[in-house]
Amino acid sequence: MMPRLKMKLFAGLAALSLTLAAFSAGAEAATHALDLSGTEMSAQESLQTALILAEPGDTLLLPEGTFALTDGLSLDIDNVTLKGAGPEKTILSFKNQEAGSEGLMVTSSGVTLEDFAIEDAKGDAIKVMGADGITMRRLRTEWTDGPKETNGAYGLYPVSSKNVLIDNCTAIGASDAGIYVGQSQHIIVKNSRAAFNVAGIEIENSYYADVFGNTAEHNTGGILIFDLPGLPQQGGHSIRVFDNRVVNNDTGNFAPEGNIVGEVPTGTGIMVMANRNVEVFGNEIADNGTTNVLIVAYPNDYEDENYFPFPQGIHVHGNRIGEGGTTPDNEIGELIAQITGTPIPDIIWDGRMPWGDYFFGPEAGNGIYIGENTATDEGGQVDFANVDATMWYAANWFHSTKRELPDHAGGPATLTPVTLAPVTQPQETQ
Repeated sequence: MMPRLKMKLFAGLAALSLTLAAFSAGAEAATHALDLSGTEMSAQESLQTALILAEPGDTLLLPEGTFALTDGLSLDIDNVTLKGAGPEKTILSFKNQEAGSEGLMVTSSGVTLEDFAIEDAKGDAIKVMGADGITMRRLRTEWTDGPKETNGAYGLYPVSSKNVLIDNCTAIGASDAGIYVGQSQHIIVKNSRAAFNVAGIEIENSYYADVFGNTAEHNTGGILIFDLPGLPQQGGHSIRVFDNRVVNNDTGNFAPEGNIVGEVPTGTGIMVMANRNVEVFGNEIADNGTTNVLIVAYPNDYEDENYFPFPQGIHVHGNRIGEGGTTPDNEIGELIAQITGTPIPDIIWDGRMPWGDYFFGPEAGNGIYIGENTATDEGGQVDFANVDATMWYAANWFHSTKRELPDHAGGPATLTPVTLAPVTQPQETQ
């Protein structure tokens, strides 16, 4: 072995020994300031080693700086905090990532991620799978070359999880959704910004979610509440979307072919598809070129016998709605414009329901309920259209666009604020 190679190997082993010693000094929860300078171990080795050796209750402190990583990171220890110096100060760059499907994969519970950025991940930036308790606070995920089909699909991506908190985060450039929570329950997404993604914020096949205080701008679609067939958890319900700013969603759809969000028209503000008991209120919604609010059934064929494709119990009220609908996009936008003319009305419902509901009306609480909303453009008014897509396709000679608000029986469900269960902290070693 060459002398220089020997020295390098011994230096790496010595650095690893020091890291092991630091983490094994005691089993009690501790705070570890990580050295990612690359002096003795690469930033990749130092950080992944720390994630492997962490004990429940540990806090790992990331230093200020930009650190180039070539492989995905993973964490599977419960109750660990990974904290940087701030999303503009601690940057984990995956620009030259060679392996791994994510920037960071978390498969443990009670984890807190805060105050750092992940840039240019090969796949998803931060994926969390099967967690009970995950906090993402003051994070930034970004693909720095702008919107491209080859960007990773998701920025912040908790899936199949419970007690999810996303707070004061930023997500930019995802080719599917900047902030996505799927097949999860008890979710809060607040005070965050999503821009230049296909979907800014998406809640999919999930139960009990509050989405508030966020800004969704310059995406293809601002905030999407979807339920899809063929997934282990479906029947999304009990979701409140309120006090958000959903404006200027004008980025062309750059999702890879075959992706469901690839069907979202550019210029969609808030879109609700096939969910039950969704309340949209107190939002500022404006300057979305296809329409400001879109309520639809699932539009494609499916084979899942358990899937229910229609929206029910949707309540839209108390929003401040500005101009929109002047530049309808793709087949969906163009069809709506063909039926309603342009500008497309502020609130669009496709009118699709089960046949019994179509002819006899939905059961109490299962209708579409449009309350009072306020126009913010001078001299404007908030208008609505039921485009009656059912008859447009089934029997066009019976088709009739309805401009009056639906008068469905009963009223929407009263949704209560989402609460998250506290994380159980590990017991200190006696």
